[in-house]
Amino acid sequence: GPMATAGEDSAAELLLRAAALVPLERYALAALLLASAFLYRFLELHVLGDLLRGLRGGRVALTYHPDSQVYHRVAAKCRSLHGRYLATPWLASPHLQTLFLGIWGRPPSVTYRRQLYTVRDGGTIALDWLLAADGSSCDGTISSDDSTPIVVVVPGLTSDSTAAYVKHLVFSMASNGWNVVVGNHRGLGGISITSDCFYNGGWTEDIREVVNYLHQKYPEAPLFTVGTSLGANILVKYLGEEGGSTPVAGAASICSPWDLLVTSRFISRKLVQRCYDKALAIGLKGYAKLHQPVLSRLANWEAITSSRSTREFDHHATCVVAKYETVDTFYRKCSCANYIGNVSVPLLCISALDDPLCTREAIPWDECRANKNIVLATTPNGGHLGFFQGLTAGRLWWVEPVSEFFSALHDSPCMHRQKTQEHGLQSPLESSIDKGPYVNLMEDGMVAAVTNEDTNIHESLDKHKQIVSEMEGSDGRVNVQQNGITSVSQDESHSAVKNTSGTEDNEPSAQGPVGSQEQREELSTDKIRDAIAPVKKSINQLIRSQGRSVWWLAYIAVVTSWPLLGTLGFFLYRKKFRNSSPAKRLL
Repeated sequence: GPMATAGEDSAAELLLRAAALVPLERYALAALLLASAFLYRFLELHVLGDLLRGLRGGRVALTYHPDSQVYHRVAAKCRSLHGRYLATPWLASPHLQTLFLGIWGRPPSVTYRRQLYTVRDGGTIALDWLLAADGSSCDGTISSDDSTPIVVVVPGLTSDSTAAYVKHLVFSMASNGWNVVVGNHRGLGGISITSDCFYNGGWTEDIREVVNYLHQKYPEAPLFTVGTSLGANILVKYLGEEGGSTPVAGAASICSPWDLLVTSRFISRKLVQRCYDKALAIGLKGYAKLHQPVLSRLANWEAITSSRSTREFDHHATCVVAKYETVDTFYRKCSCANYIGNVSVPLLCISALDDPLCTREAIPWDECRANKNIVLATTPNGGHLGFFQGLTAGRLWWVEPVSEFFSALHDSPCMHRQKTQEHGLQSPLESSIDKGPYVNLMEDGMVAAVTNEDTNIHESLDKHKQIVSEMEGSDGRVNVQQNGITSVSQDESHSAVKNTSGTEDNEPSAQGPVGSQEQREELSTDKIRDAIAPVKKSINQLIRSQGRSVWWLAYIAVVTSWPLLGTLGFFLYRKKFRNSSPAKRLL
């Protein structure tokens, strides 16, 4: 026992003496190596990977439908989508790129022209314009017949036109000869909240109204839209809600969260993501503080200021103001991944697989591949909206493919054209989530409304006024019943058909021979009425969907088919008369 203890003590002493012989510089170097390995892993650096690839960068991966004309005729012409992306060497980390973009970003110098737009519910939106003519000596105005394309930018969460990435985009598009307008969210861009409505991740009413306004004011100018971060979620959701009825010709989605529920759980999972979550919560509380007089009246102000995460803020503020039952309900209903299948506009989606905020787990690969209008481009690196290029980090890579995609789309036949037969209804004071602001023309010609409340008809599009006049009452509203069907009475429907055919239904449409019995005349009339019933139904549906101009079409159809129907009725009458004659003789 004592000898073993002495041996152990001597061994420990020997180890300490040996360790003391090692220079301190070696220990400092070892500590530095361990710290570097930890930071390399923690910051997700990829400098070594870039060096092993010969500084060529990661290849851009494209996901699209094999028969997609948007890819073959548009995206295939974009060089940047078929190349590689190499991050700035000293920003070779998604966290460094994201932080650098938020702190500095090296944006170009941009001077906007501000236009204040008042939406239907009384809210105010700041539209910041950067025109192609701003770089010249022109007066910087747009004529109503100007055909220069307009790009509408939807910024991300708590961002406005002063954000660095927004300036990079608008400067590039304006330099290419396009007019650009940034649609700032409510309460941002130095504008006060002038109604009880606040924007959120699923609030599409503002972008809908701005797009319709621009299309009405500049009908000859093709409209393109770009959404970034949360603005991309809003944009894609709007495109899915509208389907083919939107006037947008093409769109781009940059670093979209896709699924808000998955993204919310992702940013609360790891330590570095929780840092982003707290930073976003601080930004949201700063936004709330700007509008404390309004928000404190609508929600619990103390609970809002005590929020430590975006989820807590959405629980105390967003769900209360927008009237959602739970935060998960809000996230599920607002996620644009639910609306991808109905997107009818050529859409370019760009996401980085190392995005520290919008995780790759939420990217809807299969849904994007199934839609022929969507091309999804993913890069191994880039961060969140960063994608810095060059040694000086003076450019954002994603700006170039957006510009190339829009230019190729503008010169191709794939540009989306608005379907004029559809028109939307809008509920101005409530969230549009799960309350589609449109009407659908049913097979029987009735107008089925999605909401159970009276909604105002858009009067902004002159092309639709003729159709709207068929549905509007004296107060300009569509009277919606509890079952979701407009209160068009059956008598009015019959009267429309009577006026179309040019005769009353209770009159015989073909005269029999002299001396025929009244019962046979009624039988003949019933047969003819049954024969033309489908024609009446089709005419009724056409009238409701196309307007009064179809009255002439109905008149021509009835007049030209009347001799044929009359002859058919005459032969049916003669056959019935011959069959009944022998029976009379037997009696």
